[in-house]
Amino acid sequence: MELIRKYFKDLSALQMDQFGQLELLYSEWNDKINVISRKDIEKLYERHVLHSLAISKIIKFRAGSRILDIGTGGGFPGIPLAIMFPDTQFQLIDSIGKKIKVVNAVIDALALKNAQGIHQHSSQLKGKYDFIISRAVTAFPQFLELASGKIKGENKNSLQNGIIYLKGGNLEEELKKHKKKIALYPIKEFFEEEFFETKYVVYYPT
Repeated sequence: MELIRKYFKDLSALQMDQFGQLELLYSEWNDKINVISRKDIEKLYERHVLHSLAISKIIKFRAGSRILDIGTGGGFPGIPLAIMFPDTQFQLIDSIGKKIKVVNAVIDALALKNAQGIHQHSSQLKGKYDFIISRAVTAFPQFLELASGKIKGENKNSLQNGIIYLKGGNLEEELKKHKKKIALYPIKEFFEEEFFETKYVVYYPT
């Protein structure tokens, strides 16, 4: 929790309380349904919450924007971003029902009115969104296919509508086909912890 205070000093009391509840909520649920690795649960704020919030370092979602989190798993990056942007609407989808059970339990416990977990595969989802976000669910070219046709043409945010993807490692080969269009943001420029040394925010405008 100190990591959140370290990098985000202007949070409201409610946001601080919501972020503060995450450790206990995920620890309790992880004992029942394993959605986070055992070693990572001890570093929840660094490896999951702060990692998710790297997206907020490149964009401030405007009120009323609709964001889709594909392959949310235990609720990342969607839940931390829903706390950070309470006036933005988030839909978090995953094809694994037990993960969405945890996602909605955490959403309910935090009383997040702007987030909803949906048990569904992305290919079945109807509707369009301002941004599609995700955290390394597959290689980026395959993720583009999952997101195809789901992004609105109009733009009301500081960045053009598109995809914001959290990914680590050497991305040169994976992104080379799209490198002229993609913007790559090294997370180590936002957060100094060693974990982020090879992590990136990938932005792909549509």
